[in-house]
Amino acid sequence: MTDSTMIRYHVRIANPAAHVLEVTCVVPRPDPAGQTVSMPAWIPGSYLVRDYARHVLAISARSGDREIKIDKVSKASWRCAPCEGELEIRCEVYAYDLSVRGAYLDTQRCFFNGVCLFVEVAGANNQTCELDIERPPEMPGTDVGNWRVATAMTAVNVDERGFGSYRAGSYDELIDHPFEVSDFTIGHFEAGGVPHEIVLAGRHRADMDRLCSDVPKICKQHMRLFDDAPPMHRYVFLTNVVSEGYGGLEHRASSALITRRSDLPITNTSGIEKPYRRFLGLVSHEYFHLWNIKRIKPAVFTPFDLSHEAYTRLLWVFEGVTSYYDDLALLRSGLIKPDAYLELLADNFNKVWQTPGRRRQTLEESSFDAWIKLYKPDENSANAVISYYSKGAVTALALDLTIRRETGGRRSLDDVMRALWRRYGKTGTGLEEDGFEKLAHEVSGVDLHAFFDQAIRSTQDLPFADLLAEFGVALAFSRLPEGTSGASAPDGGASAALGVRIRDDGGRVVLASVLAGAAAQQAGLAGGDELLAIDGLKVTPALYATVLAQFQPGDSVTVTVFRRDELLQFELQVGAAPMSQCKLSFDQTVAAEIEARRSAWLQVGTPSI
Repeated sequence: MTDSTMIRYHVRIANPAAHVLEVTCVVPRPDPAGQTVSMPAWIPGSYLVRDYARHVLAISARSGDREIKIDKVSKASWRCAPCEGELEIRCEVYAYDLSVRGAYLDTQRCFFNGVCLFVEVAGANNQTCELDIERPPEMPGTDVGNWRVATAMTAVNVDERGFGSYRAGSYDELIDHPFEVSDFTIGHFEAGGVPHEIVLAGRHRADMDRLCSDVPKICKQHMRLFDDAPPMHRYVFLTNVVSEGYGGLEHRASSALITRRSDLPITNTSGIEKPYRRFLGLVSHEYFHLWNIKRIKPAVFTPFDLSHEAYTRLLWVFEGVTSYYDDLALLRSGLIKPDAYLELLADNFNKVWQTPGRRRQTLEESSFDAWIKLYKPDENSANAVISYYSKGAVTALALDLTIRRETGGRRSLDDVMRALWRRYGKTGTGLEEDGFEKLAHEVSGVDLHAFFDQAIRSTQDLPFADLLAEFGVALAFSRLPEGTSGASAPDGGASAALGVRIRDDGGRVVLASVLAGAAAQQAGLAGGDELLAIDGLKVTPALYATVLAQFQPGDSVTVTVFRRDELLQFELQVGAAPMSQCKLSFDQTVAAEIEARRSAWLQVGTPSI
């Protein structure tokens, strides 16, 4: 039986070559004073105002055979004139955003998030929504005849390819189920009694059998951590396979992923090499979000108001803690070895230590200012901003080890996360701004005030080396030669540095950042300058490190650059590369007590449910 108050949406793949989707919304009982509709400004999980209304090409309204006047009243909202009977609003939407946050349509593929297509009907957010995906007719120059539909939204009446009707309990649920419509590959597996699907769109040679063997281990490990039944009835990994790209966005019963095809395993290969490990880490991160942000979430997100920014100082909890557990789960599930886990942990340390912005911005500030800083990087971001992902991850590590040490192993961050789930996630209660800290105190029985003051409200580094040593892990830093991302300087030597970060701009060396207080900044060099020569020696992206290696810290050099169209020269004294390259290693000579403490933390190959 059809609900007479149900909001009905319809998507038609109108013009793949022009990247245009046609979307209609039928409001059965419009506001008698005139119905207002709007488009979201941002998408949950990505904290930047993206103004999705900017992609609306045309909008009109009808009631029966009568055209209804519709006026735009703000950048993202429209008001329809009063009418009797059903109101139909029709939009043409431009869809050519390849990211996991947008909508995309071409002759090969269609993908969309609901925030990009579906107007929100004022006053009807909690009404049941029905969505109909129209099967496209054959179109010259396209492959639509082979297209199918993949989504985690509940199907009501669909054909063998998935075209037809779907249903969501509210607008919030409607926009939390992305859709992949293309000629994709699909693999199936079960974890925790719940069916899962891995969808791969794009050309690939991936070993689906292996993916459907490895990914369940991650899913089961996260289920085991939260010690409960999975919080959904079905799950779908929607994966776009590309030559270059990486990213993901979490949803209540699915995730949208972008991965390099070279990161996927191919048939007749074995082992977890770094590219495949990167993909598994992405899967692990987005799956952990099923609990940590999709259900355990800040009070300001309950419910979401997608018309403007929603400020919280807790993003480090939801992204940083998730970034800690995404790697740890690969180890605990038995997919990677302990040494590989230390490499992943060192990567996060490097991201923090190689960012001077950690001396400027606290973790709480990084979370609060995500809307204007993290997602809007510029040439000074390295000096001004620290990521709540990477610093949040190492802070979560420190919190976990601190609780384990202070309680003699009786409590850990695992216990805090389980308590968060029971108290906030399962009940749908929003987490207060001080709720995580209070719960950590309560669950651990440890006074953590000094820890949190230093870790999230100051820019001081935590005593990571001492803390890791108590778990049998040695932390050492060496100098990373400027202009490389490889090994440290030989014997930790004082390699020369100008104090810049460079990027390859079509074979040109461009200063992406000039680091605060370093030689280049003191001399007057600026972000965006094109570096031509150092002491008369030409530099290219490939030769930069080689040229710089000819100098010693303290040498005086002339640096030649183009700033816009002006040729400039600067005199500076070469500095030394900072001690910012991290290496972690296991101490093999530790006492039995420390070995036991380390084993309890890492839980290598812990059996999953």
